[in-house]
Amino acid sequence: MTTIAVTGATGQLGRLAVAALKAKGAAPVALARSPEKAADLGVETRAFDYTRPDPAALKGVDVLVLISSNDFTDRAGQHRAVIAAAKQARVGRIVYTSILKGAGSPMLLAQDHIATEAALAESGVPHTVLRNGWYTENFTGALDAAVQHGAILGAAGEGKVSSASRKDYAEAIAVVATSAGHEGRVYELAGDTAHTGAELAAAVSAAAGKPVAYVNMPQADYARALEGFGLPAGFAAVLADSDAQSAQGALYDDSRTLSRLIGRPTTPMAETVAAAL
Repeated sequence: MTTIAVTGATGQLGRLAVAALKAKGAAPVALARSPEKAADLGVETRAFDYTRPDPAALKGVDVLVLISSNDFTDRAGQHRAVIAAAKQARVGRIVYTSILKGAGSPMLLAQDHIATEAALAESGVPHTVLRNGWYTENFTGALDAAVQHGAILGAAGEGKVSSASRKDYAEAIAVVATSAGHEGRVYELAGDTAHTGAELAAAVSAAAGKPVAYVNMPQADYARALEGFGLPAGFAAVLADSDAQSAQGALYDDSRTLSRLIGRPTTPMAETVAAAL
């Protein structure tokens, strides 16, 4: 049986990826900085740290699912270290979760992913790149406050975002990790149906039974608002940039590659919103 390992297995996407792999009959290995936090996943766990990746933890791994780090201090450096460890351990293939449009993305958030894709190409390790679009859950984390105040803030204008649920993206990971024919492929993954900020607000309003409006702001003002909510200045600036770039189509994709890959329509935005509320 092919041995598949998942980095960041205790994270939001990592947990769903492990579950999706198990649903396909695989017995994935959960790689986590704190293995005890992965005990409830019901699979083999190994200690693995993006900042000090031990090739020994990758012994016998045929396919490594490299879920991008959520540590923005030096993500590209961490990813390069993991790729080097995988090469040393003779991992057969790496599946990497990148960002929609890759090098064609103008978003600040894309820079680490662009560097990682380059490192993969230089490594000589066979790989598959999953360029993930926006998670609908990126919008649902602060819905309680949005409903309370009757407003969703943003800087996306009329920009359309082709978001999908994390579960959709996790199923795509499971498909490419467990089947052949994906080596050397790059997949642009996004939701079937795009939505604007105003359409998101309408879905929230319908689910909550209370008026909620989308309030568009200049990028700098939105960054300051995010700081006011407690986000670090650097991260607030990156998120505000992502929103502003989405106004120019950075998070829009109508290829429906994700739904074809997972064999079903992607989860509607309104469904994820209703579940979150």
